[in-house]
Amino acid sequence: MIQKLFPLDKNYILRQAQSLLEERMLEMMVFELKRSYTQLYNPLMLMDEVFGKILDTYDYPTDRLRVIYRQLCGIYRYQHKNNQLELLFDGRTHLEKFQDDWVTQFSAWLRELGQHEQYVKTMLRMTILYDTDSRAEWAENHCKFFVNQYFDLKIIKRKGELRLKSA
Repeated sequence: MIQKLFPLDKNYILRQAQSLLEERMLEMMVFELKRSYTQLYNPLMLMDEVFGKILDTYDYPTDRLRVIYRQLCGIYRYQHKNNQLELLFDGRTHLEKFQDDWVTQFSAWLRELGQHEQYVKTMLRMTILYDTDSRAEWAENHCKFFVNQYFDLKIIKRKGELRLKSA
Protein backbone atom coordinates (compact mmCIF):
# COMPACT_ATOMS: atom_id res chain seq x y z
CA MET A 1 0.00 0.00 0.00
CA ILE A 2 1.22 3.49 -0.83
CA GLN A 3 1.83 5.66 2.20
CA LYS A 4 0.43 9.11 1.67
CA LEU A 5 2.81 11.83 2.77
CA PHE A 6 0.20 14.54 2.36
CA PRO A 7 -3.27 12.94 2.62
CA LEU A 8 -5.01 16.18 1.62
CA ASP A 9 -2.90 16.64 -1.50
CA LYS A 10 -5.08 17.45 -4.52
CA ASN A 11 -3.76 14.49 -6.49
CA TYR A 12 -4.83 11.99 -3.83
CA ILE A 13 -8.29 13.53 -3.58
CA LEU A 14 -8.66 13.63 -7.37
CA ARG A 15 -7.62 9.98 -7.71
CA GLN A 16 -10.08 9.05 -4.96
CA ALA A 17 -12.87 10.98 -6.72
CA GLN A 18 -12.15 9.16 -9.99
CA SER A 19 -12.04 5.77 -8.23
CA LEU A 20 -15.35 6.34 -6.47
CA LEU A 21 -17.01 7.17 -9.80
CA GLU A 22 -15.44 4.33 -11.79
CA GLU A 23 -18.45 2.00 -12.04
CA ARG A 24 -20.82 4.83 -12.95
CA MET A 25 -18.39 6.16 -15.54
CA LEU A 26 -17.95 2.72 -17.12
CA GLU A 27 -21.70 2.64 -17.68
CA MET A 28 -21.51 6.15 -19.14
CA MET A 29 -18.74 5.02 -21.49
CA VAL A 30 -20.93 2.25 -22.89
CA PHE A 31 -23.99 4.50 -23.15
CA GLU A 32 -21.97 7.12 -25.07
CA LEU A 33 -20.41 4.39 -27.19
CA LYS A 34 -23.86 3.19 -28.26
CA ARG A 35 -24.91 6.75 -28.97
CA SER A 36 -21.75 7.42 -30.98
CA TYR A 37 -22.21 4.24 -33.01
CA THR A 38 -25.76 5.31 -33.84
CA GLN A 39 -24.67 8.79 -34.94
CA LEU A 40 -21.75 7.53 -37.04
CA TYR A 41 -23.13 4.39 -38.63
CA ASN A 42 -26.90 4.31 -38.26
CA PRO A 43 -28.36 7.81 -37.88
CA LEU A 44 -31.73 6.63 -39.22
CA MET A 45 -31.77 3.94 -36.52
CA LEU A 46 -32.63 1.21 -38.99
CA MET A 47 -32.71 -2.09 -37.15
CA ASP A 48 -30.32 -4.76 -38.35
CA GLU A 49 -28.56 -7.60 -36.57
CA VAL A 50 -25.49 -5.62 -35.48
CA PHE A 51 -27.45 -2.56 -34.36
CA GLY A 52 -29.86 -4.78 -32.43
CA LYS A 53 -26.97 -6.53 -30.70
CA ILE A 54 -25.34 -3.21 -29.79
CA LEU A 55 -28.56 -1.83 -28.33
CA ASP A 56 -29.55 -5.02 -26.48
CA THR A 57 -26.19 -6.06 -25.01
CA TYR A 58 -25.75 -5.23 -21.36
CA ASP A 59 -23.40 -8.04 -20.39
CA TYR A 60 -19.85 -7.62 -21.65
CA PRO A 61 -16.31 -7.82 -20.25
CA THR A 62 -15.34 -4.63 -18.45
CA ASP A 63 -11.66 -5.30 -17.75
CA ARG A 64 -10.45 -3.69 -20.99
CA LEU A 65 -12.96 -0.86 -20.63
CA ARG A 66 -11.49 -0.22 -17.19
CA VAL A 67 -8.02 0.12 -18.74
CA ILE A 68 -9.23 2.90 -21.05
CA TYR A 69 -11.09 4.59 -18.19
CA ARG A 70 -7.97 4.58 -16.02
CA GLN A 71 -5.90 5.87 -18.94
CA LEU A 72 -8.29 8.82 -19.29
CA CYS A 73 -8.13 9.36 -15.52
CA GLY A 74 -4.35 9.57 -15.70
CA ILE A 75 -4.48 11.99 -18.60
CA TYR A 76 -6.88 14.22 -16.67
CA ARG A 77 -4.62 14.18 -13.60
CA TYR A 78 -1.63 14.96 -15.83
CA GLN A 79 -3.44 17.90 -17.39
CA HIS A 80 -4.56 19.17 -13.96
CA LYS A 81 -1.30 18.59 -12.13
CA ASN A 82 -1.36 21.74 -10.03
CA ASN A 83 -1.58 20.37 -6.50
CA GLN A 84 -2.86 23.53 -4.83
CA LEU A 85 -6.33 23.21 -3.36
CA GLU A 86 -8.56 26.18 -3.99
CA LEU A 87 -10.85 27.76 -1.43
CA LEU A 88 -14.42 26.61 -1.86
CA PHE A 89 -17.27 28.84 -0.79
CA ASP A 90 -20.24 26.82 -2.04
CA GLY A 91 -20.36 24.30 0.81
CA ARG A 92 -18.96 21.39 -1.20
CA THR A 93 -15.94 19.39 -0.18
CA HIS A 94 -12.95 19.15 -2.50
CA LEU A 95 -13.89 15.54 -3.17
CA GLU A 96 -17.38 16.58 -4.34
CA LYS A 97 -15.96 19.38 -6.48
CA PHE A 98 -13.40 17.10 -8.11
CA GLN A 99 -16.11 14.51 -8.79
CA ASP A 100 -18.31 17.12 -10.48
CA ASP A 101 -15.39 18.49 -12.52
CA TRP A 102 -14.30 14.99 -13.54
CA VAL A 103 -17.80 13.92 -14.65
CA THR A 104 -18.18 17.09 -16.72
CA GLN A 105 -14.80 16.69 -18.43
CA PHE A 106 -15.13 12.94 -18.87
CA SER A 107 -18.52 13.17 -20.57
CA ALA A 108 -17.17 15.91 -22.88
CA TRP A 109 -14.21 13.69 -23.79
CA LEU A 110 -16.48 10.73 -24.50
CA ARG A 111 -18.55 12.83 -26.90
CA GLU A 112 -15.38 14.11 -28.62
CA LEU A 113 -13.80 10.66 -28.88
CA GLY A 114 -17.10 9.21 -30.08
CA GLN A 115 -16.85 11.29 -33.24
CA HIS A 116 -13.87 9.18 -34.38
CA GLU A 117 -14.51 5.88 -36.10
CA GLN A 118 -11.30 4.30 -34.83
CA TYR A 119 -12.28 4.90 -31.21
CA VAL A 120 -15.84 3.64 -31.67
CA LYS A 121 -14.79 0.50 -33.55
CA THR A 122 -12.07 -0.49 -31.10
CA MET A 123 -14.27 0.16 -28.07
CA LEU A 124 -17.05 -1.96 -29.58
CA ARG A 125 -14.63 -4.81 -30.35
CA MET A 126 -13.45 -5.02 -26.77
CA THR A 127 -16.85 -4.64 -25.08
CA ILE A 128 -20.24 -5.11 -26.72
CA LEU A 129 -19.02 -6.96 -29.84
CA TYR A 130 -16.42 -8.97 -27.88
CA ASP A 131 -15.72 -12.33 -29.49
CA THR A 132 -12.16 -13.45 -28.63
CA ASP A 133 -9.44 -12.37 -26.24
CA SER A 134 -6.93 -11.83 -29.04
CA ARG A 135 -9.22 -9.43 -30.92
CA ALA A 136 -10.12 -7.63 -27.72
CA GLU A 137 -6.44 -7.26 -26.83
CA TRP A 138 -5.68 -5.94 -30.32
CA ALA A 139 -8.58 -3.47 -30.01
CA GLU A 140 -7.42 -2.37 -26.55
CA ASN A 141 -3.90 -1.63 -27.80
CA HIS A 142 -5.22 0.33 -30.77
CA CYS A 143 -7.62 2.24 -28.55
CA LYS A 144 -4.87 3.16 -26.07
CA PHE A 145 -2.69 4.31 -28.96
CA PHE A 146 -5.54 6.37 -30.42
CA VAL A 147 -6.29 8.02 -27.05
CA ASN A 148 -2.63 8.93 -26.54
CA GLN A 149 -2.44 10.29 -30.07
CA TYR A 150 -5.70 12.22 -29.62
CA PHE A 151 -4.40 13.93 -26.49
CA ASP A 152 -0.96 14.39 -28.07
CA LEU A 153 0.82 12.39 -25.37
CA LYS A 154 3.62 9.88 -25.40
CA ILE A 155 4.13 7.37 -22.63
CA ILE A 156 7.80 6.83 -21.89
CA LYS A 157 8.70 3.64 -20.03
CA ARG A 158 12.16 3.57 -18.47
CA LYS A 159 13.36 1.51 -15.56
CA GLY A 160 9.83 0.79 -14.36
CA GLU A 161 8.86 4.46 -14.48
CA LEU A 162 5.95 5.79 -16.51
CA ARG A 163 5.98 9.40 -17.64
CA LEU A 164 3.64 11.27 -19.89
CA LYS A 165 5.10 13.85 -22.22
CA SER A 166 3.43 16.17 -24.62
CA ALA A 167 4.53 15.18 -28.07
